[in-house]
Amino acid sequence: MRVAIIQSSYIPWKGYFDIIHDVDQFIFLDDVQFTTRDWRTRNRIKTAQGVHWLSIPAGCDRNRKIHEVTVADREWQRKHWQTIAHAYARAPYFSAYRNFFEQSYLDGATMSLSEFNQALTQRISRELLGITTVFHDSRSFAAPGHKLDKILELLKQIGATSYVTGPSAADYLEPERFRELGIKLILKDYSGYPQYPQLHPPFEHAVSILDMFFNVGQQTPDYIWGWRQAAQLQATR
Repeated sequence: MRVAIIQSSYIPWKGYFDIIHDVDQFIFLDDVQFTTRDWRTRNRIKTAQGVHWLSIPAGCDRNRKIHEVTVADREWQRKHWQTIAHAYARAPYFSAYRNFFEQSYLDGATMSLSEFNQALTQRISRELLGITTVFHDSRSFAAPGHKLDKILELLKQIGATSYVTGPSAADYLEPERFRELGIKLILKDYSGYPQYPQLHPPFEHAVSILDMFFNVGQQTPDYIWGWRQAAQLQATR
């Protein structure tokens, strides 16, 4: 069984969903320390003026776990949606996805950071990308320890045979510890993603997946993992 364990992120980029698609079980690692100015609270979109950061005003207090972070500013969701709508109003598929994302931002009261990120990531995965991966929250496991110890404990408890993670994790992972547990370690390769028609050139890969939906619509999976599957099929012929 292939498993990924990653902190929840705000409107993640395509690589995050590529990993979700790769695995059978995905665990949001949100009972760990909150860090500021990273993907938990911000991401990038393309505008006519260039790349633009959208940042959730979650404060600078690092003495919190991710799931403990709440947002006092009740207006951030409306402001972010207005910025997104303005940036992509002329994109080919904006109207097709407008209701989905507008409702995600504006319906209901503001949730905690973790709840908002997890809920939107799961909805995008299931309703827009057709991903069948099973989601979990790390808080539902009794997994003590910190950093790598916690990761390994979660993998043992869920019965993982393979662990898929981003390439930056190579800096702290200890491959021999995975081998001792009989768990295959897989570092995701983000290279090779094809460019797609992007409303505001020059092309930029490192933006929220919202950019793909508004620009290529239902072809979004083709640009995340479909191109790789097609290349593998061609190679076997």
